[in-house]
Amino acid sequence: MSQDSSPFKTKFLLAALPDVLFDGWTTALMERAAAKLKVTKDKIDMEFPNGVRDLVTYFSIWATEETIKKMKKTDLGSLKVRERITLGVRTRLEILSPYKQAVAAALSFMALPPQSFLLPKLVWHAADKLWWAAGDTATDYNHYTKRALLSGVLTSTTLYWLNDTSKNHAQTWAFLDRRIDNVLKIGMKIAQFKKRKT
Repeated sequence: MSQDSSPFKTKFLLAALPDVLFDGWTTALMERAAAKLKVTKDKIDMEFPNGVRDLVTYFSIWATEETIKKMKKTDLGSLKVRERITLGVRTRLEILSPYKQAVAAALSFMALPPQSFLLPKLVWHAADKLWWAAGDTATDYNHYTKRALLSGVLTSTTLYWLNDTSKNHAQTWAFLDRRIDNVLKIGMKIAQFKKRKT
């Protein structure tokens, strides 16, 4: 993604998130956050030139980066690849848990033109980062297949999580395990098919 992380962007995002419930992802939300931090409109325009769209985009990028940071603190070498990917998806949702309503509002915002093209890119970006963190170095067709399959897992699990009211999101983690199992089976079948073709 084109947006780089920065301490200011993160600070601004965290100042805005508590008010998404009241203001939605709107210009009013950004104005409220700017007032909290006592920063000028010129500064906001410089950091988020496309306004709300850039802020929502950064929300996803921030969540992914925080996930990678947390994963790096884990002994990933002791985990199987399946476990690393499961950990990545779960960690991302746990980071987003305090902002569940903001996530739902962000998805609604991203579903509308003209920013609807961004949502698949953000999901792909998250999937790509998670695979790299899990140690994937594939550059052939596997590179794209893995990311496409994980994008599907991220999307379906996030949607399930948004409606999950079970204690500690237990049902979401069970759903995630099932989705990962399905993806591994599909991945194996694709690999077998490719081998037969060659």
